[in-house]
Amino acid sequence: FFVSMFLSICLIIKCFSDHAVLCVRINNVAVAVTKEARLHLFQAQEWLKLQNSIQDHSCTEKFSKAQLTMTVNHTEQNLTVSQIPYPETWYVFYVDKFTCEENYSETEDIQFEMVLLNPDAEGNPLDHFSAGESGLHEFFFLLVLAYFLTACIYAQSLWQTIKKRGPMHTVLKVLSTALLLQAGSAFANYLHFSSYSKDGIGVPFMGTLAELCDIVSQIQMLYLLLSLCMGWTIGRMKKSHSRPLQWDSTPASTGIAVVVVVTQSLLLIWEQFEDTNHHSYHSHHGLASGLLIGLRVCLALSLAAGLYQIITVERSTLKREFYITFAKACILWFLCHPCLATVSVIFREYQREKIITIGVILCQSISMVILYRLFLSHSLYWEVSSLSSVTLPLTVSSGHKNRHHF
Repeated sequence: FFVSMFLSICLIIKCFSDHAVLCVRINNVAVAVTKEARLHLFQAQEWLKLQNSIQDHSCTEKFSKAQLTMTVNHTEQNLTVSQIPYPETWYVFYVDKFTCEENYSETEDIQFEMVLLNPDAEGNPLDHFSAGESGLHEFFFLLVLAYFLTACIYAQSLWQTIKKRGPMHTVLKVLSTALLLQAGSAFANYLHFSSYSKDGIGVPFMGTLAELCDIVSQIQMLYLLLSLCMGWTIGRMKKSHSRPLQWDSTPASTGIAVVVVVTQSLLLIWEQFEDTNHHSYHSHHGLASGLLIGLRVCLALSLAAGLYQIITVERSTLKREFYITFAKACILWFLCHPCLATVSVIFREYQREKIITIGVILCQSISMVILYRLFLSHSLYWEVSSLSSVTLPLTVSSGHKNRHHF
């Protein structure tokens, strides 16, 4: 983790492992000595206890309780943070003799560079990643590799299927677009983490691009799943048998999907402003994250209830199998984030982000695989849509459904 700034007071947060190193470089040593510049390191829990303490501590008393202190009086200095039983978050404060003065007058700032390094696999302090981020670089590399190999094997046949404009044409286009956005997000994250591993800064634009791709992908998948489920439910209610139920032919289903999609979009954007760190899955911190998790739980329950009503009255074993499989994919997509955010509470704080990020990506990838198998299967979507296109949205007209076979 690399910091370079002109400040008289600053706060830096870092999740350290045992034998981590904090390296400070300054240009103007004379000014630092005159201002009695120091770095105070607090364990996160101790600092929060101090802040929430009933006893009213003065500014000087608070900083005097720091677990580690380093006087900044050389051009380059190192401080080793050792004897830590497990990785934890530390607060690093820059403090000088003017920090606690009420009538603070602006003086010459000190230019400094701070590099915070965790031990690598061999124990050498060379790793820029925080303990909460370690392993994500390797995970995104494997994920990008998996996307590349999958594309090499299945891309051509999938493209040919889409070009045939069969009964699953529209849903496959939307699903494939969402998958491409997920792959783009993974690749952008990999580029960001690759650069970060070398200089501790990374490419912030790539981190932002990864989040943007993931948000658009989430919105597309939500609109797809809602349109399908609402289409089936409303189609059952109307008992329409005159023509296939289209995605955009039912104003009620489209209206419901649009309202929910706009709501989730606003919450996702709000969540990004609440937490500016570059990671797509913000566990459960902040009001926006809590509302987003609540929305996903409500969606999963409502879609499950709607599909359950369809399944209970469906007589065809083939159609029932189709709906059950689709329900599993929907529930997995919507509930993986809330469930992982809940389960992560039992783990230490530095492990939570990795558990949520890796878990959600893998679960949603499995959900996409289930949907692809469902809509590409000869025995499920194709035969069901051929038998009764009335109950399946996103299909072409009956005049076309028997022309294309693959």
